[in-house]
Amino acid sequence: MSDEEIKKLKSRCQELAKELGSFTLLSQGSVMPQSPTAWRWTRKVLGKTVSRGLSEEQAVLMKQAISNQRKMDAIIDEMRALTQKLIFALPQKSQSCTTAKHPKTRLS
Repeated sequence: MSDEEIKKLKSRCQELAKELGSFTLLSQGSVMPQSPTAWRWTRKVLGKTVSRGLSEEQAVLMKQAISNQRKMDAIIDEMRALTQKLIFALPQKSQSCTTAKHPKTRLS
């Protein structure tokens, strides 16, 4: 990988890190209408579905928090991929893997 490519990857990582700081509300789950004036927030907790009723104002905020969470997850996934590219672009000092040799022992 060229120095220019490495510089671009590092720059992209810095941009993504700045974006992470822009999220103030975060949540997982989904928001669905329950009736014309009521909403329901549903998520998984320890493998079980849990839900809670929401007001319209709460539903708007929860939808934004869920959207933020998804955006943040995508940013973190991209940062992981970029990090791995950067690390694997570094020259290796040794190509061989060595394993420690352990003396054989006899079981009696």
